[in-house]
Amino acid sequence: MVDPTTCHEALSFMDGSSGYNQIRMDPKDEELTAFRTPKCIFCYKVMPFGLKNAGATYQRAMQNIFDDFLHKRVECYVDDLVVKTKQRSDDLHDLRAMFERLRRFQLKMNPLKCAFGVTSGKFLGFIVPHRGIKIDQSKIDAIQKMPEPRNVSELKSFQGHLAYIRRFISNLAGRCQPFSRLLKKDTPFEWDDSCQNAFNNIKAYLTKPPVLVAPIIDRPLLLSISAQEKSLNTGGRRTQLFSDREDLSGTHIYNSKGPALPPGAFNEPHFKS
Repeated sequence: MVDPTTCHEALSFMDGSSGYNQIRMDPKDEELTAFRTPKCIFCYKVMPFGLKNAGATYQRAMQNIFDDFLHKRVECYVDDLVVKTKQRSDDLHDLRAMFERLRRFQLKMNPLKCAFGVTSGKFLGFIVPHRGIKIDQSKIDAIQKMPEPRNVSELKSFQGHLAYIRRFISNLAGRCQPFSRLLKKDTPFEWDDSCQNAFNNIKAYLTKPPVLVAPIIDRPLLLSISAQEKSLNTGGRRTQLFSDREDLSGTHIYNSKGPALPPGAFNEPHFKS
């Protein structure tokens, strides 16, 4: 959902005003939201926060309202919306269509959380500039401030933070490999030098995180594979694929000394178009 917002000259970010409260409750279900006060019992006439299916109900409403806009000029996740325009000259046209749709369904946006016609902004925890996707600096700062783990729970917390931004970290599995043994059952938690080095290296890597860029249609997209003894990393970039396959007609350089990927691995879903 974040990826399609790149490569647009104008972006408009919107946030629903008390989003859930803009959905009317079905009259027969109002009594199910009843709550007691010192004076009497009340119930909600609009959907309150906290209902088990509130998020799904709101998202379904947005899907129905913006059905013909989604993935064309609008991206929407619950009450976070982005109006995207390829050419800045079409920005007002797209915004007008969006506001007409909002007015038609009586949806209100929070003006304090809206930004119109900008070249970059925050969407779903990532920074979306004109071309590319960046990690929100607050996510990096949270990881940089984390002390070295003292137990399995803290280690899992650290890896959980990394999982959210995993596609920005090259060969994350290999970088975290020293931690694997600490997560095994009935294994004492002993934080040794290899763990500390891996911990420091990950933090150092995040001081200059990469920017993810959408593929350029008329340029070749080559697959880079980083193979190690205990991990395998793949990524699309402007480099060359090294393998031990017999058909090397498209390669310019072939390194036979490095680790080779078994031919059968190309049958994996990740390598299928």
